[in-house]
Formats: sequence, structure tokens, C-alpha cells
Amino acid sequence: MFHPTRFHALAPLAAALLGLAAFGAQAQSVTSIVVAFPPGGPADSLARVVATQLEKELKQTVVIENKPGGNGAIAASQVARARPDGQTLFLSSVGAISINPALYPKLIYDPVKDFAPVSLLVSTPEVLIVGPGHPSKTAKDFVARAKTQKGVTMASSGVGSMPHMAIVQLKLSTKANVLHVPYKGAAPAITDTIGGQVDGFIGDISGLMSNIKAGKARALAIAAPKRSPLLPDVPTFDELGVPNVYANNWYGLYAPKETPADKVAALNAAVRKVLASPELKAYAESSGVELSPTTPKEFDDLGRKDAKKWGDLIRAEGIKADE
Repeated sequence: MFHPTRFHALAPLAAALLGLAAFGAQAQSVTSIVVAFPPGGPADSLARVVATQLEKELKQTVVIENKPGGNGAIAASQVARARPDGQTLFLSSVGAISINPALYPKLIYDPVKDFAPVSLLVSTPEVLIVGPGHPSKTAKDFVARAKTQKGVTMASSGVGSMPHMAIVQLKLSTKANVLHVPYKGAAPAITDTIGGQVDGFIGDISGLMSNIKAGKARALAIAAPKRSPLLPDVPTFDELGVPNVYANNWYGLYAPKETPADKVAALNAAVRKVLASPELKAYAESSGVELSPTTPKEFDDLGRKDAKKWGDLIRAEGIKADE
């Protein structure tokens, strides 16, 4: 028998339950991209342009969480513990996946066992810059200065980061006296290089182009086999007689390891559409990165290959995480 009084008494509870259900559905419609670096650097800039387009493909909100520190270890451990439902992604550079295993004796996550590769996003060469007031006008000047003077400093975005690996390669190739100064991310390293607090920085071309174009930084050499189309007048280290300085950074997306294969495949398909969009093509043209969509397997193979390359260098040079 219908009781109006009982119906009205239960109405608030029903409304509350419906509200909770709606909230739960809304919460499930948010994808987080955890970025291993602070705001303002190349990884953060890439994440934000990708997130904007990924929202269109996934038809849900995509938010950025910046978790710098430990050459990506803090962000990696957060994603490794996340629910494997495709709603939490890790945007990583080479560091957390292919460099950290050799750098940290007791890593708090396992790049192979804890993550499901989704797709490579972009690859980017490294470029040596100095501030506008630095006395070195060319890379030859910079190397000669580092060979003859003590106290020449070079910034990196952290111990074991790709900029650090490039510095190690430069030191080995030139026997230059360079003091490595690690920062927590590229943005503060770039700021101090421009300001003259450190002598130089080798970083992602994508994170440096705006300052180079504005005259706030001077590009001296490219750590790649060929010149960049965006910096046609800047020679490679090879051209300057400095061999074996090849530092190609990359950024890609990972999901927690137990994420279902169909969700990984759907994310991969969405990422491919994002990288084919006019917005990402414009970003690549302005920043100097190369759009590099892959299958999950191809991305996994790249990570393993680079783990051997950089791991061998780290072990040979005795580089430690607390350097």
C-alpha cells in the first residue's frame, strides 16, 4: 500500500543516493596525467597541450598533476600504486624508465613490472645554451673555457636526467672541467642559466626555443647527429669535433601495469589521434620536437634499449643518485 508520508520521508535519502551516484560517475570521467617535472618545463608544456586534445578524444576531463623529484621516481611510484582503470597515466621522460634503474640501488618501483606502456609521444634533441651575458660566443669557446678554467658550471634538471647524461658525454668527449649542478626540473635550471648563476645548460630544444627566439638564451650546439630545422645555424657537436654527444630525450605515456589490454589499446588509439591533430603538429613545429606515435610494444622496446645505453654509461662512470 502506498504511503505518501513514508515516500516524502525517504525522498531526501533517495536524492542523496542519486547525488552520490552522479558524483561517482563524474569522478570516473576524470583522467589524471601525472607529470614527473614541475610546471613551466618542456614536460609540463607537452602534457598540457596533449591533455587539451585528449579530452576531446576521451570525452572527459583530463587534469595535470605535477609531481617532481627523484628524476621521476615520485611520480612513477604514485602511478604504480594507482588503480589500473585507465584513469591515471604517467607522462615520463627517459629518466624514470630507462635511467633510474641503474641510478638507484633500491628503486621504489619497477619500470618493467609496474607499468603498461601506452605510446611514445615525442622525441627531442638536446641543445647547449648559455645566458645572453656569457663570454662564450660559440661552443668551441665554451669547451676551451671549461678546459682551461676551474669552476665552470653546467645545470641539469636532476641527477640522472637527460641533460645530466649529455653533460657526462660532453665531459668524456672533451675532458673539460665542468661542475654539474643538478636542479629539480628544467625550469629552474633554465632560469639560472639565463641569469648567469650557472655557465651552461644542455636541455630539450622544446623547452628552450622560446628563450632562444627572445634572445634570453644563446644556443651553441646540438647534441644530435644532424642540425635542427628550427636552429639551422647552430652546429652539432660532431661538426665541432666533439664526438659521441648524442642525447635524445623522449616523453611518453604509461598506465599502471594491470590496466586491461583493451583500455591500453583504446588509450593508444586516442593518443595517435591526438598526435595527428593540427594542434600537436603546430606544437611540434614551434617547439622542435618530433611527434612519435608508437604501439605499446614499440614503446616498451625503446625503453629497454635506452635502459642498456644509459645504464652502461652510469655504471661506467660510477654515477650515484646523491651526486
